[in-house]
Amino acid sequence: MHTLAQQQIQHTHSYEQCTRGNERKTIVVIIITFITMGVEISAGMLTGSMALLADGYHMGTHALALGITWFAYIMARRYSDNTSFSFGTGKFGILAGYTSALFLGVTAVYMIVESFRRFFSPVTIGFNDAIIVAVVGLLVNVVCVWVLHGGGHDHHTHDHDHHHHAQPDDHNLKAAYLHVLADALTSVLAIVALLAGKFLGLVALDPLMGIVGGLLIGRWAWGLLTSSGFILLDGSQEKTTSKEIISAMEGDLDTKVVDLHLWHLGSNSMGLLISLVARNPKTSQEYRKRLATIPKLDHITIEIHSCKDDACACHA
Repeated sequence: MHTLAQQQIQHTHSYEQCTRGNERKTIVVIIITFITMGVEISAGMLTGSMALLADGYHMGTHALALGITWFAYIMARRYSDNTSFSFGTGKFGILAGYTSALFLGVTAVYMIVESFRRFFSPVTIGFNDAIIVAVVGLLVNVVCVWVLHGGGHDHHTHDHDHHHHAQPDDHNLKAAYLHVLADALTSVLAIVALLAGKFLGLVALDPLMGIVGGLLIGRWAWGLLTSSGFILLDGSQEKTTSKEIISAMEGDLDTKVVDLHLWHLGSNSMGLLISLVARNPKTSQEYRKRLATIPKLDHITIEIHSCKDDACACHA
C-alpha cells in the first residue's frame, strides 16, 4: 500500500563567515584583558595596593572564561570537515556557552555569599585605590562590550520565535558578552557604592550592591544555562518554524505531514526529519525546494509514502 522514497541531502559543513568574525572579536577582547591584567598586577606590586592586585587576578579568571569561548571557535573550525561529527561542530559553541554559564553562576554565588559575609564582618576599604580600580575596570569592559556588541543577537536571555527576522544567534559569543557585561555591571555598582562610602559614609552600600549585582548576574547565567542546555539535549521550541514547514509541505492539499522532528545542531543550524504521505508523491528534491525559504535548515531527511487509497492516512 505504501512505497517509500528516502533521501538525505548531502552537503559539507561550513565554518560560517559570521562565526569567524566572532572568533576575531573574542581574541581581541582576550588580548585587552591580558594587557589590563598585566598592568594592574604590576601596578599593584609597585604601589603595594591589594585592590589593584586583586582586580588583576580577577582579570585572569575573566581571561580564562573568554579563553573557553575562543577555544570552542578553534575546535569548531578545526573539525568542521571531520566526518566523525555527523551533524557538524555547531555544538562546540553551545557546550562552551553552557560551561561559561556555570562559571558565571559560580561568580554570582560567590558575590552574594561574600557580600553577606561583609555585612557581619566589615573590612576596611581603601576607597581611593578601589575607586581607581573600579573606573579602570569599567573603561576596559566598556571597550570589550563595544568590540563584542553586534556579533550575536539576543544578548538578553529571552526566546525569539521570530528568529528568521533577526540576526544570527551565537550562544558562545553571548557567553563572552555576558561575562564582560557582568564585569561592567560590577564596576558600575562598585563605583556607586565606593563614592557613597567615601563621601557619605554609607559603607553598608558596598555589600548591598554586591548582592544586587550577584542576583542580576545569576539571572543572566540561569538564562544562558537553560537555553544552551536545552539545545544540548536536542530540545526545540521552534514552533513558528514547524508551522512554516508544515504549511510549505501541505500547500498543494495533496500531501500530509505525518511526522516531524526539528532540533538544533548549533546556534544557527537545525536538523529536520520529516515523513510525508501523498496521493501523488513528488521527488525529494521537489519537496526540498519548498523548504528553500526557511532559514537554518542544514540537515534535511525526507521520507515519502505513496497513498493511493482514499481510506489511507493522508485523507484521515
